[in-house]
Amino acid sequence: MTVKAKARATAAPAAHKRPNLTPLRGESEDSRFDRLVYERVRLGILSALAVREELSFSELKALFDVSDGNLSAHARKLEEAKYLSCTKSFAERRPKTVYRLTALGRGALNRYLDHVEAVIKATRRG
Repeated sequence: MTVKAKARATAAPAAHKRPNLTPLRGESEDSRFDRLVYERVRLGILSALAVREELSFSELKALFDVSDGNLSAHARKLEEAKYLSCTKSFAERRPKTVYRLTALGRGALNRYLDHVEAVIKATRRG
């Protein structure tokens, strides 16, 4: 592997959004999922649900101080990836949306955290 390819493989995901989720040349499927988890709000959602069995839309919105649309878009991406389950109901005539972390979502979060730990260890050694 060339130095340039190695740097690209270990670098933090690019800030720009790539709508196509197919891996780039030299990119593994795991790194594609890292890109999905990497974004601040999505990482926060997964992390919060890793320590709480479930959280409502309102709780997540308050926790991350984001707009309805922003939270909804991030949650939808995680739901489409099967990282979250979403249950919608009504409580006293008000809609209630509750999210739970799936086993697939927990695995993606753990892979991401393992990757970050490896980068930290490599950086501290250097």
